[in-house]
Amino acid sequence: MFKLGLSTNAKEISEKLFAEYNAAGIENMEVSTSYDLYEGLNYEKLLEYSKKYDVKLWSFHLPFMPFDEIDISDRSLKAHTLKYLKSLIEKATAIGIDKFIIHPSGEPIAEEDRRERLDCAKESLFELAEFSKAHGAVMAVENLPRTCLGRNSEEMKELLSAHDNLRSCFDTNHLLGEKFEDYIQNIGNKIITMHTSDYDYLNERHWLPGEGKTDWKSLRDALVSVNYSGIWLYEVAFAAPPSIVRERDLTCMDFIRNADEILNDKSITVLGTPVSGLKHWTEM
Repeated sequence: MFKLGLSTNAKEISEKLFAEYNAAGIENMEVSTSYDLYEGLNYEKLLEYSKKYDVKLWSFHLPFMPFDEIDISDRSLKAHTLKYLKSLIEKATAIGIDKFIIHPSGEPIAEEDRRERLDCAKESLFELAEFSKAHGAVMAVENLPRTCLGRNSEEMKELLSAHDNLRSCFDTNHLLGEKFEDYIQNIGNKIITMHTSDYDYLNERHWLPGEGKTDWKSLRDALVSVNYSGIWLYEVAFAAPPSIVRERDLTCMDFIRNADEILNDKSITVLGTPVSGLKHWTEM
């Protein structure tokens, strides 16, 4: 039904990681690392390992932290942020990457500032969309949780209206005020890629599917109903976050099994137990 992908999600992007993807049968990689490591990425090696291990460089997650340095919705940071992100787009498109995941804002954002931040983000997205189009790529705006921009389909549609070359990355664990069925129907074929992970509807958790409350059959079927043609791409760390307990770290094979179970209507193997007493994001 869908090909499988896995975000590097701040892991060390090494030849060993490409080999692990290949051995497990994970065909696609999203390049995503920590802010301090983007400048040191060896793009030539990424391309070399991609070819050697037959792992497609599906997408590139542009950095979004720290919020006081990178934010396309903050006028005081806009010029620096756009210059920095364009430099990364230029390097990544040179090795054939053609999809860039962008966060439309940092947080927190006060309600009285929301209109101005949306306007600034749209200006930035227009500029980035023009730049990426000139380099043969598209920008995929990610829906975000809490007070961030893009927290529901209404805001996402407004953000995407900034340029016809903008698309969307659907993060399955970021919706905290809208049902995923409604979000998917409203955004439709603008969704070209996804970040798959589970949560408890209280806050984003980035758990392995089956560890939270998501109805995965319904979510899968909702994507099919809008003719989603992207891949089933996980954004889950190997190590357990503080919100869940597992007996061991995840492996690439865990994602292969999980995808097989979800996409083929099998019972999902649950590896972790959420920590008790987790609070809603408004109470934290």
